[in-house]
Amino acid sequence: MIDPTVQEEVTIKFAGDSGDGMQLTGGLFTDNTALTGSDLATFPDFPAEIRAPAGTLPGVSGFQIHFGSVEIYTPGDDYDVLVAMNAAALKSNLRALKNGGTIIVNTDGFDKKNLRLAKYNDDENPLENESLKGYEVIQIPITKMTRECLNDSTLSTKDKDRCKNMFVLGFLYWRYSRDMEETQSYLNKKFGRKPDVLEANLAVLKAGFHFGETTETYSARYRVKPAPLEPGTYRGIMGNEALVIGLITASKKSKLPLFYGSYPITPASDILHGLASYKRFGVKTFQAEDEIAAVCSAIGASYGGNLAVTGTSGPGLALKAEAIGLAMILELPLVVINVQRGGPSTGLPTKTEQADLLQALYGRNGESPVPVIAAKSAGDCFFTAIEACRIAIQHMTPVILLSDGYIANSAEPWKFPKAEDIPEIKVSFKKAEPNEVFQPYQRDEKLTRAWAIPGTPDLAHRIGGLEKEAVTGNVSYDPANHEFMVKTRENRVEMIADFLPDQEIEAGPEKGELLIIGWGSTYGAIASVTRSLIAQGKSIAHTHLRHIKPFPKNLGKLLNNYDKILVPELNSGQLARLLRDKFLIQVHQYNKIQGTPITKSELEHAVLQLLDQ
Repeated sequence: MIDPTVQEEVTIKFAGDSGDGMQLTGGLFTDNTALTGSDLATFPDFPAEIRAPAGTLPGVSGFQIHFGSVEIYTPGDDYDVLVAMNAAALKSNLRALKNGGTIIVNTDGFDKKNLRLAKYNDDENPLENESLKGYEVIQIPITKMTRECLNDSTLSTKDKDRCKNMFVLGFLYWRYSRDMEETQSYLNKKFGRKPDVLEANLAVLKAGFHFGETTETYSARYRVKPAPLEPGTYRGIMGNEALVIGLITASKKSKLPLFYGSYPITPASDILHGLASYKRFGVKTFQAEDEIAAVCSAIGASYGGNLAVTGTSGPGLALKAEAIGLAMILELPLVVINVQRGGPSTGLPTKTEQADLLQALYGRNGESPVPVIAAKSAGDCFFTAIEACRIAIQHMTPVILLSDGYIANSAEPWKFPKAEDIPEIKVSFKKAEPNEVFQPYQRDEKLTRAWAIPGTPDLAHRIGGLEKEAVTGNVSYDPANHEFMVKTRENRVEMIADFLPDQEIEAGPEKGELLIIGWGSTYGAIASVTRSLIAQGKSIAHTHLRHIKPFPKNLGKLLNNYDKILVPELNSGQLARLLRDKFLIQVHQYNKIQGTPITKSELEHAVLQLLDQ
């Protein structure tokens, strides 16, 4: 047998109907890839409709994985391999396939009906004309071969066809010199109580693998060596999963019970689902009847001494706005997670965007300042969740944590941190002092008031949304007091910067020609471009913001060390606007508002153009 060809990195796109199991196939291939020691990044791409008509372009579901023996920052700009389960999947994704790339085609998805649904002309079958010239096209009648493999199965034809994704998975395991044991174990656990379904999936998985072994037409095999990752124990993790684990860790480190009040909304719903499965850690989850009830329940939990969290996406954050303002004026700790998606209104529910930054900062009535922080990757969601809880508890304030659809659903290898390396979160509840008259808005050196649990003897106090009298917390309509309290609330948020680490350079020189500053999910593209251009001798650096309100104290000084500043964002320039306003500097923008992440090639082209100016 000829030894497999070694490849440094590979990008594969799985594409088919929503019912073709492409997300599961991609997920299983990702888990298998992680076991080989490759670094990786993924990007699931869901249709917005719950179930668009089969065979249509809007109904195409995709899963992209980029893996390699080198450090991987993005899910890849274009594909080396495209798996197309039908004509619509091919048409939707062909534009991003590399020249000379491989197409694995289910020929049974290219009959007249599928071609018509995919908007091909009657005489325009891409498998029969010259439109795919220059690609390696592997044509397999996957549906037919799946049915033949299951001739003796008691399953219905419809259920047999659901197994065809396993044929693709088995063939790719053969092509990339993989072991199937882990996937077989997964199937045994998933379908252990349905032996007919289990046997069918295992049989088709093996059939796909043996098809690769026995066919003489497609004999090329490949292997990707392990990446030089830092030693440790790793697991694959998605952003929403990391938020779940981070919140539970914060609960343990603060010794506070965790309460999560939420209303289901894409793409934040998995946080509710995930936390609901951790009751053994004392987690309480509440699926409210609407967004307002969800955030108000969390405020009540916070008032009662819990680590209180609520989660949503952009439309839900708009509905929660008044209650977040209430938590701000009450000065209670609360974490509000916003997993951003394309907008406005219902917008693009399953697509990614970073357009809620200004909403997080200013989307409430009156002067209503709250800290805003952002996660940069799936694994970083764990640490960002802990940081949000720390700020909320130690500064008695709501905190808005920004993620987005790309981070939420993408996966990467994540090294387990050690519990002893994660600092405790100090919590101090107010206790009554002898002969003390409790003043609920008496402040410490951080301008933070005490956390007084209702029912504590001698700590009775008034609470509500009306303006507070300084110190006493009584209702006040005094004009001078209102101005004083407005400025105090702003100052107390800005003083959080005194307790934040300095902003650091991720890569590149401390001074130079160009600094790329990003936030959120642009991290991977910026990191990849920066390192690539540094290797080419360019004077370029990268810094990435976790803390946006307030900014780190040294940020202005850091920005002044570079001739030019570039801010890439998945919006029309919201961080760029904030930087101009705060530091009165010229900021260049690179903006993309298409519901998809910024690619390395797009950003590199923009950077080179800016460097040439």
